[in-house]
Amino acid sequence: MSNQPSVTKVTKTGEAVGGTIEGQSYIEAFLEMLSAERGAARNTLEAYHRDLKDFAGFLAGRRRGVHEAATEDIRAYLEALNNQGLSAATAARRLSAVRQFHSFLYADSVRTDDPCSTVEGPRRARPLPKTLAVAEVDGLLAAARQTVDGRSHEEEVLAYKRARLVCLMEVLYATGLRVSELVGLPLSAVRGDQRFLTVTGKGGRERLVPLSDTARAAINDYVPLRARRLGDRVSPWLFPSRGRQGHLTRHRFAQLLKDLAVSAGIDPKRVSPHTLRHAFASHLLANGADLRAVQQMLGHADISTTQIYTHVLDERLKELVETKHPLAKKDSA
Repeated sequence: MSNQPSVTKVTKTGEAVGGTIEGQSYIEAFLEMLSAERGAARNTLEAYHRDLKDFAGFLAGRRRGVHEAATEDIRAYLEALNNQGLSAATAARRLSAVRQFHSFLYADSVRTDDPCSTVEGPRRARPLPKTLAVAEVDGLLAAARQTVDGRSHEEEVLAYKRARLVCLMEVLYATGLRVSELVGLPLSAVRGDQRFLTVTGKGGRERLVPLSDTARAAINDYVPLRARRLGDRVSPWLFPSRGRQGHLTRHRFAQLLKDLAVSAGIDPKRVSPHTLRHAFASHLLANGADLRAVQQMLGHADISTTQIYTHVLDERLKELVETKHPLAKKDSA
């Protein structure tokens, strides 16, 4: 490999991007490949870009382009991440981006070797997903339904926002959608037969997810208010917004959910859109749903990802036996 001096490309904020101009072009080519060949979503591409930019900034300090990294550079990078106090999960995610980037360089004959081939990733225990009890989800849904039907403009706006929140909550808990899938639902997804929702997930893969009666009712209550709120404006999104994306953002929905948790008397730190996705899966499995069916509804490519929810049930059963079983009580006496 060439040992050319590092020519750093600098942004308006002074950040080094790509380590070298040539290195930046390789990162862009890698991201284009992920988009074109693997159908990676925009959020995925942005995450890869952030991780590779961080790696490139580290290499710039060692006077190397991002495409010139040696094995010792990658090990030094992992050590630096550890010294920064980053979690093993974060370090593993960044190493994964670096691995895939170098596999791309090797496959395209940019490099004749793969410096990641002998690098071991940080060991980490896979945490069990955080979830909520059925009663807690019921509390969130009940809090969302507390709305005022009025005639003034302010009360109409309140009614619209509450109907939207109820619709978001009911659809999320009925389907287990990823938050990006939920806020990015097109209006066309709820037209026609509402027994099923057509969802475009990761990699552009489509799946059908059944809707509950309460979710369908929430949609039917919300859509007319949405039309009245938009007036002459036209939006292709089910949950439109005046923001740059044109629809409600993930961050805004997460904020609304935190507020809802406070209203329901639940610690807001325990509640997030992903927590409700976990609750959807855990509650289905607890009630005897087939693991393969849950996998399909969640849009998991690998069933091993879905199996983590069975461990949540195992932990709950263990806790139940230890605290409620008569023999357990005798042992502790």
